[in-house]
Amino acid sequence: MADVMIAVMPFAGHVAPIAAVAAAFVEAGHRVRVYTGRAYADRFAALGAEVVLWSAAPDFDEHDLAATFPTLRDRKGPRQLLANVEHLFVGTGAAQGDDLVAAYGQRPWDVIVADGLSLGMHFAAERTGTPSVTVSIVPLSIPTPELPPPILPLRPARGPLGRIRDRVLNSTLRLAARGVQRAYDAQRAASGLPPTDAPLDAAWHSPDLVCASGVPELEFPRSGWPVRIEFVGALAPTGSIRPDPPDWWAQLPEDRPIVHVTQGTLNVDPDDLIRPAFAALGRQPVSIVATTGRADAPELPIPAPPNAYVAGLVDYAALLPRLDAMVTNGGWGGVLAALSHGIPLIVAGGDIDKPVIAARVAWAGAGIDLRTGRPSPRAILRAWRRLSSDPSYRERAEAIGRALRAHDGPREVVAHTMELVERRRSELPVAPAT
Repeated sequence: MADVMIAVMPFAGHVAPIAAVAAAFVEAGHRVRVYTGRAYADRFAALGAEVVLWSAAPDFDEHDLAATFPTLRDRKGPRQLLANVEHLFVGTGAAQGDDLVAAYGQRPWDVIVADGLSLGMHFAAERTGTPSVTVSIVPLSIPTPELPPPILPLRPARGPLGRIRDRVLNSTLRLAARGVQRAYDAQRAASGLPPTDAPLDAAWHSPDLVCASGVPELEFPRSGWPVRIEFVGALAPTGSIRPDPPDWWAQLPEDRPIVHVTQGTLNVDPDDLIRPAFAALGRQPVSIVATTGRADAPELPIPAPPNAYVAGLVDYAALLPRLDAMVTNGGWGGVLAALSHGIPLIVAGGDIDKPVIAARVAWAGAGIDLRTGRPSPRAILRAWRRLSSDPSYRERAEAIGRALRAHDGPREVVAHTMELVERRRSELPVAPAT
């Protein structure tokens, strides 16, 4: 048995996959603590884990980030990405580390496991000298000169001009991220850690082990990785969230295609994607299942067409086997869940990592990238017609689905982590006999 500390940023999209990982550690008999925000304390306690709450770190409401981080108000797109990273993910890093080191002082752990955006984990591991594991709940963002910057929605370039493009973009991005670099340096200093020459991108993954959600089929080709990478498939199993069936569930027609429309659980303004999807598909011979992304807000503030069915959340274990397509904002967990069932995608990736995910889905041939988070009805309708008339999209989605289903993500994270722990234990010096 090992003593395991798990750290997860308190966002629904982070908690769902990490909760599956925490449950797998508990099921395997390990002693588990989870460091997260108050909003998710009960969820992890119900799994049998001890909960360590954000204390020195400023807890926040994921649906009103600006209340805690005013600089995030009214930002979208690249500006939101940089602001989120600088003020929320980096700016809370030292305080997260302080909370974790305090928990370590109360009871040392054998290993710390965290989602890739939990900077406090890296500080705490460095301060305590303990092994760490990054669980990448979004596509890997480890850069390489062979490819464009991983946070940009660009496909691999070809030829000399393409390589020049990528060098210029990588240099430009480093300049654009100077504010984030300064914030990171300040957080290291606040943690009592020395300056480092390691590039900023190295701050987001463990030097010991990265367990990456997804499969190589969704990664752009490259010659290698700078750290140990283990692909583990999907992390949150289909149906890990099991809301009650909506009142209309039994009325969902069996004799027409079903298209699911979702904007995820963070930026849920229905004008971005749901409204244009209703306009595009409302008169088509399909059934639309739309979710608001909020269990406490199961209704939309906009009218729904007669062929639409709306709920706050739906049970994916029941819905996904019935789907013909998904129109999504590109959240990684939802994309992997759909592809696990061989469902082709129409992706409207607007901000944070969503445009990158949309580009990867299109590159893999499993869906269509609308190249905006606020598509027009005409663009959605055109994409639906392409998707429904070209069988290659479903064929590629089904091929990726087979690769995903070959994994048992949470249990594989446990196995890889314990291998690391045992290797570290074997490397400890043996005390001389007396």
